Amino acid sequence: MGVRRTSLGFTLIEVLVAMAITALISVVAYSALSSALSGAESVRSATVRAQQINQTLTLLSRDIRQVVNRSIVDEFDQRAPALSGGVLSRYPLTLTRAGWHNSTGAPRSTLQRVRWWIEDDALWRAHFPVLDRTPGTEAIETAMLDDVVGFEVRFLPAIAELKSDRDDVIDDRNWRDNWILDVSQPGLELPTPAAIEIVLELARAGEIRRLYVLPSS
Repeated sequence: MGVRRTSLGFTLIEVLVAMAITALISVVAYSALSSALSGAESVRSATVRAQQINQTLTLLSRDIRQVVNRSIVDEFDQRAPALSGGVLSRYPLTLTRAGWHNSTGAPRSTLQRVRWWIEDDALWRAHFPVLDRTPGTEAIETAMLDDVVGFEVRFLPAIAELKSDRDDVIDDRNWRDNWILDVSQPGLELPTPAAIEIVLELARAGEIRRLYVLPSS
């Protein structure tokens, strides 16, 4: 009687099934890894964006909170008020601020002339090396934040006019869209407003509002 030989190998069907299972596990593992990496990148991007927004608002707040009533002479030898802005102004916000740190002891003032505006969907800030400028004085410009849809500045003449309803919604009837010199009254000084409201609209992030009460002159 002959001895029956038993094959120890795999059949073709078993090999195909094993390959299919391996491929399925690989697809699932890749999808999970891809989702994890995508989620991590989204979190990183959101964190970086939040930091950029916070840094911009911090610097903007610092500029406004340290405003001083110091007019300047511009490059056209014209007197410009300490603070101006609005929709009819060349720049939404221009002001003179204190607290310009001078760590190197350079022969300059600690007051700084700055301005904020939107250009190419970005929020920009510029400052000048001196307060009273000559025709050759150039601004140092910095792009602060991208994907900016809107930047509005509104002004309150007197703090007594700051009113809100029972839901703490600010009454905007006493606010002005512009803070500029009245050309019909030459020689008239433009005082600093009592308060400023900033409305910053960002793509994907929506609208951000900030209200600042300015130091008294």
